Amino acid sequence: MKTILGRKIGMTQIFNEAGEVIPVTVIEATPNTVVQIKTVDTDGYDAVQIGFEEKKESRTNKPEKGHFDKHGATPKKVLKEIRLQEGETYEAGQTITVADFEEGTILDVTGTSKGKGTQGNIKRHGHQRGPTTHGSKHKRLAGALAAGTYPSRVFKGNKGPGRMGRDTVTVQNALLVKVIADRDIILVKGAVPGKKGGLVRLQHAVKGQGK
Repeated sequence: MKTILGRKIGMTQIFNEAGEVIPVTVIEATPNTVVQIKTVDTDGYDAVQIGFEEKKESRTNKPEKGHFDKHGATPKKVLKEIRLQEGETYEAGQTITVADFEEGTILDVTGTSKGKGTQGNIKRHGHQRGPTTHGSKHKRLAGALAAGTYPSRVFKGNKGPGRMGRDTVTVQNALLVKVIADRDIILVKGAVPGKKGGLVRLQHAVKGQGK
């Protein structure tokens, strides 16, 4: 279950050997560092904490600095914990790079989707609008939410206006098309959740045929 953190750069397209166009998302994944090893004996479960992107020491508070000093690591902007599968082993200070991933591997890519703010029921849930002629006053309203007499309330989970986007989304079984190791770049087929510059997590697919 190899895992690496990176930043979404944007999308482009490349050509394969057959001359076919492949749309890809460009992800820059600079080397990740294993900061802490958690075990059943010390923490009750097996996991590894990895750090991504260097952080200035002047911008690191004392609790964070103490954590990094304790484990002999330099300050990192992003820390993520990954549960270990049976047989997986890591060492503190170990570096994870894009070179650890092979082209043709099937990945699960997790990111935070773009925030859309507060949206109406039409954009948020794909509801139909009402008629726009003959004096209709019901164009983009939500419409009836429940009966008045019974149940005299709106059931929980009813689809209506509200906050849209900014959710954790995982794209499963994405194909790793190309690895550019000297530039810390990974090209993944298709779209990836989030905006440009957003943090993404790549790991071998849980359901796919990851190498």
